[in-house]
Amino acid sequence: MRRLFPVTDETAAQALGEGRETGEASAPGGLAGREWTLAELAAAYAYPEPGPAGREPWLRANMVSTLDGAAQHDGRSQPISSAADMRIFGTLRALADVVVVGAETVRQEGYRPARARKEFEALREAAGQGPAPAIAVVTASLELDFTLPLFTSPLVPTLILTGAAAAPDRIAAAEKAGARVVVAGDGMGIDPVRAVRALAELGHTRLLTEGGPRLLGQLVASGVLDELCLTVSPMLTAGDAQRIAGGPSVAVPHRFTLSSLLEEEGFLFSRYRRT
Repeated sequence: MRRLFPVTDETAAQALGEGRETGEASAPGGLAGREWTLAELAAAYAYPEPGPAGREPWLRANMVSTLDGAAQHDGRSQPISSAADMRIFGTLRALADVVVVGAETVRQEGYRPARARKEFEALREAAGQGPAPAIAVVTASLELDFTLPLFTSPLVPTLILTGAAAAPDRIAAAEKAGARVVVAGDGMGIDPVRAVRALAELGHTRLLTEGGPRLLGQLVASGVLDELCLTVSPMLTAGDAQRIAGGPSVAVPHRFTLSSLLEEEGFLFSRYRRT
């Protein structure tokens, strides 16, 4: 793993080392020539520090895309991912209070509860967090299999984000399975602004979404996305796979600023924050 941006004295030293006959590992510090520790990744992806008024909600998305814009291959993101991408995936989860995900992604990716990881135990305890983040499933219909481990055996209860018009029998089924239903919209679906506020009221201010594209499109359109962690996979798939965000286009494109760029084995790991 190596840092390409922001450029620092360490970055420059690594670049100098890459030009030597001895290769990357000869660079001072050696970061470019080895796998970063989970602690180093956690520091690189830390959430913003609380302001004078305390910690405000911060919603980041973590997505992967091929060079030609595909967010999936055969309906799943795993084929276009990598070991380094999965290390960052796990780190981002370990830093979050809650992982927000769309119902279709739960079905396609076979979502399971977030697990406690010993490597992050002290970090989460110091941050006042529980052993693992909650999973919050965004769904209008609540057509979910409530016998799955996501609902039957999570470390912390799974949340269901839905609208006030959701079917009462499906709400009852979710609650019977142990999920906590959070109403964040007046109709069938959610209002993303209300959803973020509702999660913050539950104490979840470090928010992470892993999509899918339809949900991310909603979050982008509503203006609640603060940060995008995008892995660019050095692969080409062609086909008609979805982009990382779907749905109607916004009237004016939202401008984000590059805040960090890492690289390993041709995969680029970028962080963009809204301006």
